[in-house]
Amino acid sequence: MDVYFSADIETDGPIPGPYSILSFALVYAGIYDGKSFKRPLSYDHYLYRELRPISEDFEPEALAVNGLDRDALMKTGMQPTQAMREAGEWVRKIAGGGNPVFVAYPLSFDWTWLYWYFVRFTEQGSPFGHSRCFDIKTAVSVKTGLPIAGAGRARVPSELLPNRKHTHHALDDAIEQAELFANVFEWGAENGVFGKEKI
Repeated sequence: MDVYFSADIETDGPIPGPYSILSFALVYAGIYDGKSFKRPLSYDHYLYRELRPISEDFEPEALAVNGLDRDALMKTGMQPTQAMREAGEWVRKIAGGGNPVFVAYPLSFDWTWLYWYFVRFTEQGSPFGHSRCFDIKTAVSVKTGLPIAGAGRARVPSELLPNRKHTHHALDDAIEQAELFANVFEWGAENGVFGKEKI
């Protein structure tokens, strides 16, 4: 059984290592047993952390987007070792006997950062293994027939959009993304179709 977790991060630069995660959120987003998908009744199962930067480097443009106070986080942010340990334990507890699957839109950015942090700062590594992940952007492309380059959020069909704003606060955006994920996952399922092809 797949157990999905919507993930969102806010950083102070483009890549992990030279730059830092400043905040991240993981939200329980549903389960799939190979036959049926079940979304959560609410999105109140989540973990949110604000982290201490791991280097002195940052890009002002990134801080302008997320609005986080990097100087304050240098003093009050959680150590990455503690934050990632707690995140891994939380994911494994929520997943129970299921397989945790990382969900993001687009996947490549958030996955790169959190995978690197899990491997770098915990002995257990990533609770998502090295490849258990779901890219909502790819799913939108397949279901709508749009090319990947044209499957950005602005092209998502209006009936799939959640009733939430994208705020660039990691928890807000992870919850918004979890709802969007469920909408996309379920889209066409009542007719036994995935995009234009029957399954």
